[in-house]
Amino acid sequence: MSKNFEIRKAVVLEATPEQVWRAIATPEGQAAWSPDPYQAMDEMGVEATENERLIVRTPEAENGAFHAFEYLVAADDDSTTSLTFVHSGYLGDDWEAEFDFGEMTGYGWDMYLHTLAEYLKHFAGRPANFVTTQGPPSSATPNSWATLEKALGVEGPFEQGQQLRLTPQGLPALEGVVDFAYPRVRQLPRTAHRRRPVPLPRQLGDGHAPGRGPLHLRRHRPSGH
Repeated sequence: MSKNFEIRKAVVLEATPEQVWRAIATPEGQAAWSPDPYQAMDEMGVEATENERLIVRTPEAENGAFHAFEYLVAADDDSTTSLTFVHSGYLGDDWEAEFDFGEMTGYGWDMYLHTLAEYLKHFAGRPANFVTTQGPPSSATPNSWATLEKALGVEGPFEQGQQLRLTPQGLPALEGVVDFAYPRVRQLPRTAHRRRPVPLPRQLGDGHAPGRGPLHLRRHRPSGH
């Protein structure tokens, strides 16, 4: 596998360029959707043209590895903005993994950019809190997903729009709908509400594969919810 990679994504967002910029270029905005919103920026290389272009580059490691994240913001009309996102870099002189890093990481970016779109559509401008927690070691077993699926009352892969219901012992029932699903990277839903959107919790296995690590929950919670 190549040690150089480039992941390119393009999304149309229901927001102004100023709202998109706040979401991608500030810690407060990134807390609503980014996989690592509290990453220290002290040693990063940053180039920014407000409301237009942002580039963040990690320091080069001893093995030559680095990552660069570029955001290009362009106004479409009064109601939408186009965002082009590019994650590129070099995986290091000693990189020997057999899987395609760009392909697998691209799946994750699909989910996070979808979360960004949902945030801007429903909660633009609101501050958010980012919380992550990990399940016990027992959730790292190969049958952990099957156990969770059974608790949710489903069989097989999730499908977008699918209704789910969880009845944890001693707690009120939780109802949800799958708002994002990828054929090869199974994601669980954000919590659903019949009349208005609510916070965006997501649950997945470490490494995006059952049995490769404990299940963990990532939650981006806008204020007021």
